[in-house]
Amino acid sequence: MAQADQRCQGSGAVARVLTGTAELASTPASAPAEVGDRLFGLGTGGFALLVLGLMLAILAFLFAGALPALRQFGWHFFVSSEWNPVSGEFGAASSILGTLATSLVALVVAVPVSFGVAVFLNVLCPHWLRRPVGVAVELLAGIPSVIYGIWGLFVFAPLFADRIQPALTDWFGGLPLVGGLFDGPPIGLGWGVAGFVLGVMVIPFIAAVMRDVLATVPRHLIESAYALGATHREVIWNVLVPSTRRGLAGGIILGLGRALGETMAVTFLVGNAHNVTFSLFEPGNTIASTIANEFSEASGDLHVSVLIALGFTLFAITIVVLSVANAMLRRSARKEAAA
Repeated sequence: MAQADQRCQGSGAVARVLTGTAELASTPASAPAEVGDRLFGLGTGGFALLVLGLMLAILAFLFAGALPALRQFGWHFFVSSEWNPVSGEFGAASSILGTLATSLVALVVAVPVSFGVAVFLNVLCPHWLRRPVGVAVELLAGIPSVIYGIWGLFVFAPLFADRIQPALTDWFGGLPLVGGLFDGPPIGLGWGVAGFVLGVMVIPFIAAVMRDVLATVPRHLIESAYALGATHREVIWNVLVPSTRRGLAGGIILGLGRALGETMAVTFLVGNAHNVTFSLFEPGNTIASTIANEFSEASGDLHVSVLIALGFTLFAITIVVLSVANAMLRRSARKEAAA
């Protein structure tokens, strides 16, 4: 009887709790709470619109400032490499080509290293070493770009000119089609050196994203693969990469966006020459380095407008490249969903 009474009392307590919860849920929210929620929603929406408005304002400023130069030169501005402030002749072809070339070299350097770092930290690294290595990689992201530029100019550029460039020229200079990429004087300046240092700069950004993405793979999938006799290599390429393909691509896109607009390090190492060349070892320039070198010494309204037009071009290139990359990711996601 006592146990029965206790059960009845327990059931009554549960019923009272459930009844109180239902009454609380059915009670309309107070007016101050509704006003607070509405204000919170308006505030967060306003912040999102503020970011969009800032981007549109920057785009409008760049377009307005570039308009005199675009009217003066038209589409010839984007295909000409002429750059003579005295005669008033300007072209953006060498800067555009240098921006794309250095970013491509940076990705060639950074993507394999970043992927290797991410795989090591998630799969192969001992537990006691994981945190020190991860912190060291993250610290690279905090080094100012001017420090990378100084290191590249005084340490890496002489080493590259004396040892690396002659070896690359001997190995690949005589090859058809690609041999021209390795021609040029051994001075340690050019798209290749600038792109290499730029690749070192973007490694921590790409590696951090890839590490976090690989860590999202469910542990039971990895352990199941090992239980079936898979090796580390098979787990990486057959489990981790297919499961995180889109996230890994997102990390690469982040690194590409970072590389396109880098200024100081590239200015130290690119050579700052307005000429169209297809050699990685000849001096060239980028959009960012041209603006940094000449904006303070721009003579005349046309020269200033040309530099703003270069900034507008860099903005447009960044938007187009990232939009194309995101479109490719969405297309890949739709194919995976359909499969």
